[in-house]
Amino acid sequence: MPITPAFSAQDRYFFSEGTHSRLYDQLGCHLRNEGGARFAVWAPNAASVSVVGDWNGWNGDAHPLQAHEDSGIWTGTACEVAPGQAYKYRIRSRHSGYQVDKADPFAFFCETPPATASRAWSLNYEWGDGDWMATRAARNALDAPMSTYEVHLGSWRRRDGKFLNYRELAPLLADYVREMGFTHVELMPVTEHPFYGSWGYQTTAYFAPTSRYGTPQDFMYFVDHLHQRGIGVLLDWVPSHFPTDEHGLGYFDGTHLYEHADPMQGFHPEWKSSIFNYGRHEVRSFLVSSGLFWLDKYHIDGLRVDAVASMLYLDYGRAHGEWIPNRHGGRENLEAIEFLQTLNRAVYREHPDTVTIAEESTAWPRVSRPTDMDGLGFGMKWNMGWMHDSLAYMHEDPVHRRYHHHQMTFSLVYAFSENFVLPLSHDEVVYGKGSLLRKMPGDNWQQFANLRALFGLMWGHPGKKLLFMGGEFGQRREWTHDGELEWWVAALDGHAGLQRFVAQLNHFYRATPALHELDFSGAGFEWVVADDAEHSVFAFLRKPREGAPVLVVSNMTPVPRTNYLLGVPNGGFWRERLNSDASEFGGAGWGNFGGVEASPVRSHGRMHSLCLTLPPLSTLILEHDPHA
Repeated sequence: MPITPAFSAQDRYFFSEGTHSRLYDQLGCHLRNEGGARFAVWAPNAASVSVVGDWNGWNGDAHPLQAHEDSGIWTGTACEVAPGQAYKYRIRSRHSGYQVDKADPFAFFCETPPATASRAWSLNYEWGDGDWMATRAARNALDAPMSTYEVHLGSWRRRDGKFLNYRELAPLLADYVREMGFTHVELMPVTEHPFYGSWGYQTTAYFAPTSRYGTPQDFMYFVDHLHQRGIGVLLDWVPSHFPTDEHGLGYFDGTHLYEHADPMQGFHPEWKSSIFNYGRHEVRSFLVSSGLFWLDKYHIDGLRVDAVASMLYLDYGRAHGEWIPNRHGGRENLEAIEFLQTLNRAVYREHPDTVTIAEESTAWPRVSRPTDMDGLGFGMKWNMGWMHDSLAYMHEDPVHRRYHHHQMTFSLVYAFSENFVLPLSHDEVVYGKGSLLRKMPGDNWQQFANLRALFGLMWGHPGKKLLFMGGEFGQRREWTHDGELEWWVAALDGHAGLQRFVAQLNHFYRATPALHELDFSGAGFEWVVADDAEHSVFAFLRKPREGAPVLVVSNMTPVPRTNYLLGVPNGGFWRERLNSDASEFGGAGWGNFGGVEASPVRSHGRMHSLCLTLPPLSTLILEHDPHA
């Protein structure tokens, strides 16, 4: 029988070419209007396949599937299937009599772990986010403000120690994100995963939101609600590797179908997981379809693609002799490159108002450049170099920072080579690294002052912003997925002041074109002071396409700097818009009484200058006010 009337010869061609982007419409379990369900699964090396489940007592003889021509796909119908019933595919391989019960690779819903079966489910939902969808192209544009709050749903908030579901989380998270001024949330992977402690990075179901927090419709409601509140939703997505659990993708039909057979290509030694075979066209179609599925069926606004570096390099995490070179003798994974380019072309062709973001930690060129420029085609790339250098610099005692000044200026050497996101993510506050606040040196007051100064400099620096939950109020302990954030500390003075500062930073950032319009162009940035290592001072201008520039100044020592002269391009009044040392944020209250009048005194190659007081361990943001 045909998979669907729409599964044409052209569909089969695209599937085998590796470019099919809607396999979820044909493969998997699809409930029928007249009752029951039709099933289709790709298992080209199976001798037989049957669907077993709650309706047939898990009897492998009750509902055998039939091979669909020579496509490797097995299809069939079970008229007794009811919504919500659990099922698997019983696969007997042509090889060695291997038999196994596998979860559906295209399942829309799964049993709650530790149970491992798929569930028959439909994706019917009436969306109410039409206004958001009509305007999100502008919200996701490269010149738009993007300040992202990274969230792990299972540990953001809980009730009596238990998970909140998607519908309970939606209004709580929306209220908080709006109050804090973030533009987007980024969810750590919600694709179903058997081990909660993997945080979702060991995915077994690439088309199903985890049932730990509710049904697919509950997750749709979550996205819908955030959209209606004006908040974008990005999804962390993991096409780099998958776990070896028996019910998952590994050794699916008695062969290494989704993964490479050779462990030097198909097994990740650090993560103890399988690596997709990107050279297999059908696997590329599977992954491209998964990526676009979330944009299509769940209205997700963008994908943050995890561990891109591990995909690009054949020797990633491997010692000499533990990897296989490509056909040219190099270490580049040519098939993974082709897959990433295919994925990004498909995303921007079919959902041009969304965004793809690469977590890529090396100097691979043109990650966020179009594929027709020999780029990978991502919209943006995480700036891991900025993150490492900034945290290393801030960890230094201020008396030593003069010797590490370049760590805070080096990022501007390459800042416009890619479309960068500045990330302070979950990876920086786990595995003994300590919280952001505990990375800061000094006593309690200095730790908070340092962190406020870093955030001020980060929000002034070119590039979009990302901050992991808890960092905005200075959680002291490392993040753990067991239990919720330390919300109780947010009421304490230093923490509450930091939280207020982040909220004001976000609101000012969103309202100030100079801080986001030209994030990815050198025309939007100009150093004023880059070389004052002696005093650990940094000063630069951010400029919009039209209108007033903004001056960002950081003093990274606990010594106030009075009468500090800075050249500026405009005469008149420069209003002090943000001061991380303000008393309302827990600072000492040093500042410039709301602003400074520029003097016609040449400095730093400019015709005017400001004589400023630079508070200790602080960042100031001043805006030229032509109407003052």
